[in-house]
Amino acid sequence: MTYDDRFPNRKSPRIRHYDYSTPNYYFVTICTWNKRCLFGSSHHLNTYGKIAEQGIHEMVTHFPTIKINKFVVMPNHIHAIIVLNGNVNLPTIIGLYKSYVTKQIHQYEPTLKIWQSSFHDHVIRNQAAYEKIWLYIESNPDNWNMDCFFSQSIIDSWSAGS
Repeated sequence: MTYDDRFPNRKSPRIRHYDYSTPNYYFVTICTWNKRCLFGSSHHLNTYGKIAEQGIHEMVTHFPTIKINKFVVMPNHIHAIIVLNGNVNLPTIIGLYKSYVTKQIHQYEPTLKIWQSSFHDHVIRNQAAYEKIWLYIESNPDNWNMDCFFSQSIIDSWSAGS
């Protein structure tokens, strides 16, 4: 592949030289395209939100060596603690999750752009960090109006997929 200087270099969100198939606990955030609220409200998932939730359950079925210790589907993003136990890497899991959800939603709205490219991850390094992240995920719906992904200008898009 050759470099085309008409396009900016995209900085990789992954840790350089880290093996993302390493057994570990990972905190993952996946955002919708342009942070559009597609999945309902913070306390009530719409049809698309239920599809996103079902996709989380399908990940464990498709990859029996992983565990999802905690997750939440928010209006425009997903948070999860994913535990890898080997034989699969995190980008593959997230890619298949996004594919599954996109395919299901496209049955309702075939041209809808669902996801931002890539995802954010954080390797959870100790029990204190795990507990803090678990609590953050647990309280995220109640703290939605203070969330960094919250925007008053996208509230009307909550009705998508109702």
